[in-house]
Amino acid sequence: MEKLLEWTMHLDNKYYMNVFGKRVPVVFTHGKGIYLFSTEDKKYFDMIGGIAVNSLGHGNPRLVRAISSQARKLIHCSNYYYIESQAELARRLAEISFAEKVFLCNSGAEANECAIKLARGYFYRKGTPRSKIISASRSFHGRTMTTIAATGQSQMQLPFEPLTPGFVHVPYNDISAMIKEADSNTCAIILELIQGESGVFPADLDYIKAVRDICNDTGALLIIDEIQTGVGRTGTFFAYEQYYVTPDVVTLAKGLAGGVPIGAVLATKEAATGFELGDHGSTFGGNPLATAAAIAVLDEIEKKNLIARAKSTGSYLQKKLIKLVENHPLLKEVRGKGLLIGIGLSKPVAREMKQKCFDAGILVGSVGDSSIRLAPPLILTKLQVSFFLKDFEEVLFDMENADAVTVNKDTEVKE
Repeated sequence: MEKLLEWTMHLDNKYYMNVFGKRVPVVFTHGKGIYLFSTEDKKYFDMIGGIAVNSLGHGNPRLVRAISSQARKLIHCSNYYYIESQAELARRLAEISFAEKVFLCNSGAEANECAIKLARGYFYRKGTPRSKIISASRSFHGRTMTTIAATGQSQMQLPFEPLTPGFVHVPYNDISAMIKEADSNTCAIILELIQGESGVFPADLDYIKAVRDICNDTGALLIIDEIQTGVGRTGTFFAYEQYYVTPDVVTLAKGLAGGVPIGAVLATKEAATGFELGDHGSTFGGNPLATAAAIAVLDEIEKKNLIARAKSTGSYLQKKLIKLVENHPLLKEVRGKGLLIGIGLSKPVAREMKQKCFDAGILVGSVGDSSIRLAPPLILTKLQVSFFLKDFEEVLFDMENADAVTVNKDTEVKE
């Protein structure tokens, strides 16, 4: 099995485009519940869940049955034809949300791309074209040419300029900046309710309410990017429910099909008039396999009451982490909602901590130099949280003790 890892690394280094940097040296062979298992048969506690994707964990029986059964019958047939599970999934998503219309695609970036097109098409079809779209600094909306234009991180944009025009960025949670920028040429404001890729920073309640009012006043559409926060992750099916606003458009992906690629755009009937026949489409979007998987995920979430579990377990986990902050100088703060959590560090050692956690059998994410991100499967239990915290605190002790030794050595040298 060790040779399998070495061979895979060799092939990856030789043939795969190196856009992910130096990967963690592991090949996973299978998973069960909250755990993943490597070629060396080592068990890893999965606290990142494929970056908020594996909502049901690994090897969920309902999801496996749905995928296997559908694959035996029909994987793909084209959107020339009616697809039963596509129509059913659209109904399910509409009935649990504000939406009246749904479009299905393959990823979060595609969903946001679709939403952006829809917003511009909306005003074009009304005969009053608008082009400006306002986004937030530090945001992340995808890696296509248009969605990196929407993304408020210049390091993701510079190599690929000129970008799709019409996007402006304002500071997150800054109401006055948004009021100043929004005008009669604004077709949409696109926001994450929790900025996951910048370290898990939630929006203020008053800010989101004010943005809704600004959209009402200017006529702009409010697009809420729930690629990472949707499907129960924050303790409600949609995070917007906790902000007491109704969007015009919402985008979903990641956890919707439990690991099978899918994206979704949910819109009001009015906003959906931005598309007419032939304005948009997708070869693979909404195919029988992906939609059968998504329906299985929705069924499992409902039958196992996983949204309530995410809320309860997430709250428990955050309270325990806040206690660790009090006792560990390496920890600075805890941010997030439900089972989307950011741990702010007092020193720029996030990548080192991620590696130390991996060595200890824990999978976490690092964001930049100073944040650890947790996005475990929604099936996580409080007992499992206790196991995780025990191992995580041992990593903290090791890092802090190593740091203390370094400081002492530095002091001795200086003296």
